[in-house]
Amino acid sequence: MLLDNKTVVLGVTGGIAAYKALELTSKLVKSGAQVKVIMTKSAVEFVAPLSFQSLSGNPVAIDTFDEPKSWEIRHISLAKAADVFAIVPCTANIIGKIAGGIADDMLTTTVMATKAPVLIAPAMNTNMFENPIVQDNIKKLSEKYHCYHFVMPESGRLACGDTGNGKLAGIDVIFENIAKLALLDSADLTGKKIVISAGATQEKIDPVRFITNHSTGKMGFALARAAMLRGGQVTLVAGHNSCEPITGIKTIDVSSADEMRNSIINESESADIIIMAAAVADFKPSAVSENKIKKKNLNDMSIALSKNPDILKKLGEKFGDKKTIVGFAMETEDLIKNASEKCVNKNVDFIVANNLKTTGAGFGTDTNVAALIDRDGNISELPLMDKFELSNIILDKALSINKSLSLIHISEPTRH
Repeated sequence: MLLDNKTVVLGVTGGIAAYKALELTSKLVKSGAQVKVIMTKSAVEFVAPLSFQSLSGNPVAIDTFDEPKSWEIRHISLAKAADVFAIVPCTANIIGKIAGGIADDMLTTTVMATKAPVLIAPAMNTNMFENPIVQDNIKKLSEKYHCYHFVMPESGRLACGDTGNGKLAGIDVIFENIAKLALLDSADLTGKKIVISAGATQEKIDPVRFITNHSTGKMGFALARAAMLRGGQVTLVAGHNSCEPITGIKTIDVSSADEMRNSIINESESADIIIMAAAVADFKPSAVSENKIKKKNLNDMSIALSKNPDILKKLGEKFGDKKTIVGFAMETEDLIKNASEKCVNKNVDFIVANNLKTTGAGFGTDTNVAALIDRDGNISELPLMDKFELSNIILDKALSINKSLSLIHISEPTRH
């Protein structure tokens, strides 16, 4: 998993957003991280420590003078254990203490003792956040001391009823920033360019109507996010989707299959790994009406269709022996047979196959049930899992193949 063998020390302070740290804890644990939680005494007034203990599987630290579980000095051992130290949410009080070098409780003494990067996600009333003293403290920590990193709050309606800056940033955004810091020294896709397609294409019938499918782009966006967090240089070619944009990657928005083909082929020239997760329409109208087709005087209507370009096949023909190529197959019957044939016929390294009729798989879900089928006939059937977790399994296999491909090219004799 993405954060295997990584330890995240999570500080939780006394704000109404403290409950959101539970979701973050769960997400970190599911990604393989060892999570150790420190709560301030004020945070305990909002969320019970038992909740964090249950999710993390570790005891929660609150008081510097709690009875230690072993001979270790607890705040020092936590400080040393951290690969990343995150404070979510972080109040103006704790930001001020850290900026002033004050260490008078379990959280601040541990922060002072750690050499790990510290991520701070502020959450507070707008007037407090915009207070010049708070802003000066944030500026001091982020600009003068490079070990402190901030995920700034969002604008929105706050618990106090005000609207403005101060709302805790989204948990996905905070998670991504934690993962980036945790993987700084072990990002296995560093130096690799990964091109990923996502979403659905739209084929125009007239200026109002089009042919499309149910893809939301969630699988492709999850792949792009995972590849970015692992250090990859990611280009996302995105058709119609319902996903939030991903900060930090190159995104090319397209509409039709022709547009997607042109962008994918162009970007793939310099790519190491190509993953076609988009749901590309197989057919398009043979002719597109310049004006809206009126239903007046029409009892029925037929639309002549033409085949769209087979992007995956084109990639296999052009790059099949030079780059790592991954395709997707959505089936409703004969999943393994159809996906295996597709893998061979398209000359790709492996296919990620799923059955639309399987519960938890298919379009619009946050989970998937997939089988990985490679060109040698090897089949790995995976259980129901989060699309982000599946993304990392796909990337693991793609990277392994890419490394083997690189070794083959290196070992080939030079011809004169």
